[in-house]
Amino acid sequence: MRAARFHQWGAAPVVEDVPEPVRAEGEVLVEVRAGAVGHLDATIAGGEFAMRPNLPYTGGVEGAGVVLDGSPDDLPEGTQVMLRGGGLGLLRDGCWTERVSVPAKAVTRLPAPLPPDVAATFFVPATTGYVALHDVARVQAGEEVIVAGAAGAVGSMVAQLALAAGATVTGVVGWPEQLARVPKGVEPVDGSSPDAVAELAERRSATLLVDTLGGADLVNRSRWVRQGGRAVVIGYVAGPRLTVDLPSWLLDDVALLPLNMIRRERRAREVSADLVRRLSAGELHLDVQRFDLADAARALDDLRAGQIRGRAVLTP
Repeated sequence: MRAARFHQWGAAPVVEDVPEPVRAEGEVLVEVRAGAVGHLDATIAGGEFAMRPNLPYTGGVEGAGVVLDGSPDDLPEGTQVMLRGGGLGLLRDGCWTERVSVPAKAVTRLPAPLPPDVAATFFVPATTGYVALHDVARVQAGEEVIVAGAAGAVGSMVAQLALAAGATVTGVVGWPEQLARVPKGVEPVDGSSPDAVAELAERRSATLLVDTLGGADLVNRSRWVRQGGRAVVIGYVAGPRLTVDLPSWLLDDVALLPLNMIRRERRAREVSADLVRRLSAGELHLDVQRFDLADAARALDDLRAGQIRGRAVLTP
């Protein structure tokens, strides 16, 4: 059996033969069909994260597959499941392998069928988008919503969910090549164009900004929103620091609302079943870039370089 394992912090994963897993009491043996490759995986592999498994370890904090051996009543053989939690890829071996035995609490039965790559990767972008819009922003039909980073996995999901909620949506991307990746029905805007950005600021008709970028320009982007509006801040891929001139911010009168999905994990699981059904029915779409398990190192490199289209998975 093959697995992609890390032998040194900061080094590339090595695909090698490992022993077959043995199911312990309270665990479920799963045949992995796809293992997600995300920023948390890259952070853990760097060795500076607060939680980290013992070396060598198999990467992958999220995945999907089918049950080989579990509870006959709750998880019979052949059940499609999502793998997440239980210390996977954090405190114990993860999903970048062909088979894995995991704690039962890390296994979630999917209420509707999904392609394995989508099953392995939907949870974070779909639940983040839903909670940002409905729980934090409390979006209403008829609103004008701007999504910064609309070509990314989370941004694209936010844009689709906002459309479904009855909003008019503008999707801002980082460069012209990403315009084609903005979801259908969303007005695409090239964020690298000074004229296009100036027009958003001049128009200032949006009531809500959902920002997946963060960084020093966050306040400038919040000025695309009319006074009395709000901006939900999801991420900080453009940088973790922000300087706010308080008199200007008070005059702008746009509320900056943080989204902490760690605190909202229970809520994310509550809404995930409906999101699975909508993905299965084709109402929502998630871009996924596939890599063979043997290409785990390249998948990580592309992720770190910002070259992944949507989300990335390894397929054993």
